[in-house]
Amino acid sequence: MRILKSILVVALVVATLTSCSSVKNMAVPTMDTAVSMAAKKGTVSDEQFNHWAHADLATDTIPGMSVDKAYKFLEGKKGETVIVAVIDSGIDIEHEDLKDVLWTNPKEIADNNIDDDKNGYVDDIYGWNFLGGNGDAAPEQLEITRIVADLNSRFEGKTAADISAEEKADFDKYQEYLEAYKKSSSRHFQQMDRLEQIGTNFSAVKTFLGKEAVSIEDLQAVKTEDEELQAQIGDILGLMGRGLDEKAYLEYYDTQKKNKNYDFDFDGRAIVGDNPEDITDVKYGNPFVIGSKDDESHGTHVSGIILAKRNNGIGLNGVANNAKLMSVRAVPDGDERDKDVALAIRYAADNGAKVINMSFGKSYSPNREWVIDAIKYAESKDVLLVHAAGNSSENIDVSDNWPNDSFDKINEVSDNVLTVGAMSVNYNENLPATFTNYGQKNVDVFAPGVQIYSTVPKNEYAKYSGTSMASPEVAGVAALVRSYYPQLSASQVKHIIMNSGTELDMEVLVPGKKDEKIKFSKLSITGKVANAYNALVLADKMVNKR
Repeated sequence: MRILKSILVVALVVATLTSCSSVKNMAVPTMDTAVSMAAKKGTVSDEQFNHWAHADLATDTIPGMSVDKAYKFLEGKKGETVIVAVIDSGIDIEHEDLKDVLWTNPKEIADNNIDDDKNGYVDDIYGWNFLGGNGDAAPEQLEITRIVADLNSRFEGKTAADISAEEKADFDKYQEYLEAYKKSSSRHFQQMDRLEQIGTNFSAVKTFLGKEAVSIEDLQAVKTEDEELQAQIGDILGLMGRGLDEKAYLEYYDTQKKNKNYDFDFDGRAIVGDNPEDITDVKYGNPFVIGSKDDESHGTHVSGIILAKRNNGIGLNGVANNAKLMSVRAVPDGDERDKDVALAIRYAADNGAKVINMSFGKSYSPNREWVIDAIKYAESKDVLLVHAAGNSSENIDVSDNWPNDSFDKINEVSDNVLTVGAMSVNYNENLPATFTNYGQKNVDVFAPGVQIYSTVPKNEYAKYSGTSMASPEVAGVAALVRSYYPQLSASQVKHIIMNSGTELDMEVLVPGKKDEKIKFSKLSITGKVANAYNALVLADKMVNKR
């Protein structure tokens, strides 16, 4: 899979790089956890490890969400079907563990090129693709790149002496954005320089040996007085000794050449055909929600966590039963557009979704008012939105993380958004995932997000880590509560999940810091880990007044 292979190659060729420094929807590489080590020793089975997020702290000594216990509580009860929208990069809706839990638009006739239900989206049987294309979506810039590219036309090459009083405020912001762009892009450009160097070294060594491919044995046998060639051979030997071959290098180099995150001149909307700065221009996209294998890995993994078909004897059990998956593509290889996110939320709300998972985010949001208006619209439709806190090891009470349900990080404009941080299986100071964002005002709860086993394309399964994995764990709990207690509003379900979580008031390491500790309760509003069993018990008490 693209994400995991990329992580391996980056680690080999650029030691200074980390796999996920932004709040993008990326899986994060992690070391073996306590449970995986126990599994190797035979004290925890592979099956238990694959589903540690469903375990119960009291009975299993694993700090999961008590999902298995929740289903014992639900025995004999009947739930209603809940539509869950996953706004993501694309989903393999043909996956063996997802194909039986798909939402289909009951008012639309497939492949007749007619908007049968008059909702503005032709043939939207399984959802909608706001990214364009029939397979691969076009790559995209990061938002900071788009912002600086726009301002370059006014300020590039100018100094303060060239700026009028009327433009000074904009020029000062330009300097701030330009510095942020340079800081963000420097790692990428260093990586590209390194990749170019590796390619040059491979070419030189093959030319010297007169071979199309070289082995470690070939390189070790070389005798030369050429110091430059010696250095090139030493570099390639070191990389190959750590598992990198030329094929893997070329594959990764090819993907990075296509990376447009920091390309000022790239037009990511050419394939889409809309005006991304016009929220009223809504006639774009298509019904191809599945995407390519690479694009859909993340969305497929997220979806399986929420609602992979339960008890079918394959793969895994999703958190929720009685759930149907609506696929909405709006997250490219780059930063998502505010317009796409806003329209994706509205599409899901208008077509019956009661829970929306949003495992994505970014640090800049120039049209955030469109997204906040969409969040408020979803609230009017009684829709609960569950959002990943991000993977930058940052306090998002201070750092920006969009989308958000407030303009100022303090005053919420709606009461239908849950923001989720990621925790590991370690019931000790390492409980918070090292990569997770946190915030006592802007993260609501934590949930399992390290080495989470779920679906990936082509009927396969894999473990990913990230707040992208923690968010769908909570979305699954929300769908479960909404299924069995449909009387409860989105706001009520949000607060049930917050209030019923497992409180773990222990000292833990601050995410991203090796020696600084803090009470786990200080990392989020609740200081709790979402718990499916507790949420259902509290919901039952509220509905049945007992």
